[in-house]
Amino acid sequence: MQGFYFIQDLAVILAVAGVVGWVCKRLGLSVVVGFLVAGMVVGPFTPTLALVTNLDRIQTFAQIGLVFLMFSIGLRLSLRRLRRLGVPMLLAALGGAVGVYYLTRVLGAAMGWSGHTSLFLAAMLMISSTAIIGKVLQETGATHEASGQLAMGVTLLEGIIAVVTVTALNSYVQFGGAGDARASLASELGMLGAFVVMAGVAGLLIVPWLLKRMTISADEELQTLAIGALLFGLAWIAQRAGFSLVVGAFLLGTIVAETAHRNQVERTFEGMRDIFSAVFFVAIGMQFNPSQLIEDAGLIVAVAVFTLLARPAACSAALMMIGTQPKDALRAGLMVTPIGEFSFIIAQLGVAAAVLPGEFFPLVVGVSLLTTLVSPLLTRNSEAIAGALLARQPAWFSAWVRHYREWLDRMGARRRRNQLWQLSRKRFVQISVEIILVSGVLVFSGQMLEAVEKWVGHDWLFPHGPQVLFWCGLGLLLIAPLVAIWRNVSALSLLYSQVATSGMGRRAQLARALESLLKALAGGAMYLWLAAMLPTDGVARWLLLASAVAAVAAILLMRHRLIYWHSNLEAELQSVMASPAGAKMAAASASWLQPHEEWDLNMIECVLPDLADAQGKKIAELDLRARSGASIVGIERQGFMIPLPGPKAVLYPRDRVLLMGTPEQVKAGKAILTAVSGAPVSESLFEEVQMEALPVPEWSRAAGQTLDVLAPARVFGVQIAGLKRNGQRILNPAAEERIRAGDELLALGAPEQIRAFKIWLNTRPEDDDPADV
Repeated sequence: MQGFYFIQDLAVILAVAGVVGWVCKRLGLSVVVGFLVAGMVVGPFTPTLALVTNLDRIQTFAQIGLVFLMFSIGLRLSLRRLRRLGVPMLLAALGGAVGVYYLTRVLGAAMGWSGHTSLFLAAMLMISSTAIIGKVLQETGATHEASGQLAMGVTLLEGIIAVVTVTALNSYVQFGGAGDARASLASELGMLGAFVVMAGVAGLLIVPWLLKRMTISADEELQTLAIGALLFGLAWIAQRAGFSLVVGAFLLGTIVAETAHRNQVERTFEGMRDIFSAVFFVAIGMQFNPSQLIEDAGLIVAVAVFTLLARPAACSAALMMIGTQPKDALRAGLMVTPIGEFSFIIAQLGVAAAVLPGEFFPLVVGVSLLTTLVSPLLTRNSEAIAGALLARQPAWFSAWVRHYREWLDRMGARRRRNQLWQLSRKRFVQISVEIILVSGVLVFSGQMLEAVEKWVGHDWLFPHGPQVLFWCGLGLLLIAPLVAIWRNVSALSLLYSQVATSGMGRRAQLARALESLLKALAGGAMYLWLAAMLPTDGVARWLLLASAVAAVAAILLMRHRLIYWHSNLEAELQSVMASPAGAKMAAASASWLQPHEEWDLNMIECVLPDLADAQGKKIAELDLRARSGASIVGIERQGFMIPLPGPKAVLYPRDRVLLMGTPEQVKAGKAILTAVSGAPVSESLFEEVQMEALPVPEWSRAAGQTLDVLAPARVFGVQIAGLKRNGQRILNPAAEERIRAGDELLALGAPEQIRAFKIWLNTRPEDDDPADV
């Protein structure tokens, strides 16, 4: 019966979410507001309307929804997109989060809250909701504006900050304010970095290969099952490694986003993402008593007002610090006000650990509701608000901002001219990644060995067999990255020694001496690093010593082969990260789509419904420019961008169409493209298509005529796939082919179409109905 009740509760959640979401849509509100309200209405804390009462099942729904939600957020943030956003945007997101953190700590001190409470509240408010902001930008048509692109970039990067924050708070909960809390926090963050790099490198090598093989040898159903297994599997692995399942789901999303299969996966999981994202927000609304919103209404409104002021101020200031135009920075700051999924996770963590009082979970949900309600209003009026603020800014502040941006431009030009940094930057990045990778393997080696021993036994094959084989294999596995680290260190030592001794006397001798010194320092640092990471107790110590001897021997005997293997591995990773995933109309990747405010032009996107009246029609047939004034400047179909489509381009269901024009024109154009009149649509006969051999009688009207004249495809919907004459077969006959009596035609079409063609083929000319001629 448990399975029955699970299905019953899921049906209730989906039904209520659909109804309330539709009502919110009609009222011009965000659907997320409807989902949260729906959860409060039918949850276990509303006795008169309680339709779902089992808290364990509610938490299960929330966990499943969270996995899909984090996976979809990760799909938006590939490493390629992260590089396009750049370090300055990452610094802006971090600066905004830090600004909100300190402002909230000041608020907590003013309110007399404890340090624990202020810390968790600051963590809740400094992370925006990617899901809510994405929906609001899409609903308000601001996705392709410069400020909308900045807002989406900030909220996506705040997702990375959220993952780190949840890990840090989890460590804080475990160790509290103990003396070694800082050391444990540093260790926890180091382990998180090691886990992300280790799982990321493994995923970038395995997932693209797996998807490619399945694309060749399996159908789409099996590919979906494989991705689903990887999704829940990596979330489970992250949980077992001591992190939140958020880390695993988010990480797999970023890995899949790096592959050429991203669009296919995104399309396949689109329905499940929409369903379980709604389930997550409804389940969140079910987990607290709505009456607490009324009891704490004053506090909720006060914190919401603080959030609506602090988040725009901090994020706008951070964006201006990286050189963003003040107006765009202010508008983007106003767009990133809503808090949501990450704040809920942090609140649940604090309440479950008894660090926060129970009323703080309703508090964060109430603040999320209010900020989500206000967000569309702020987004639509962001230009007017930003203009009003800039008109009242002091002259000295405007001059300071202008000089600061000029200074940033000069610093950027100087950095680009620094050849030494340009030559060494890539090697520093490679060394860092490989150090973290090796550290991650060693940090989690104990857990991996424990799993192996639990699987095969402690003395498999021979006494301590699993340990011997495990450490020997691990030593051999780590040879390649260690050799790569040393190769990069040697190259950097040579480069910096040559630069440092340029212009000196006896340059060659000094350069060799400095190079040797740098290598010695780097070798000593590597020794201390490995000594700190390697286990030093029990059998592992001697096994690692034996593995090290074997590794040195392998390096001496197979040095060139190891370099070749590592080069292939590095090339494979770079090819995966550099492979195009299709030209997307994503927010931060479409710089050519930025608006020109002086022309009062806007760009919005819309998706053609399956039953849209515009489907199957050419752009010229729609006459969209004459009817609305808007122009179609881009079409995204199956993940590929068609820029500036011509008048003969045909629109198909599920196309994402980009419209350009004034706000009124694009709104009218969107209404035309998404209109569904409900007119009957012809049924697809694709599954019924068949082939049938039809003889041509002597009296047939087809005898003596060419296929071009007969036009069976146009008249009957039948394709002539083959022709048999005097025992000879002609495959795909040309249009000039003349039909003769006694020929046998291989007709391709639906049964009704072939039947009509067969009747016409066998009808004598004298039997024709004059009305049919």
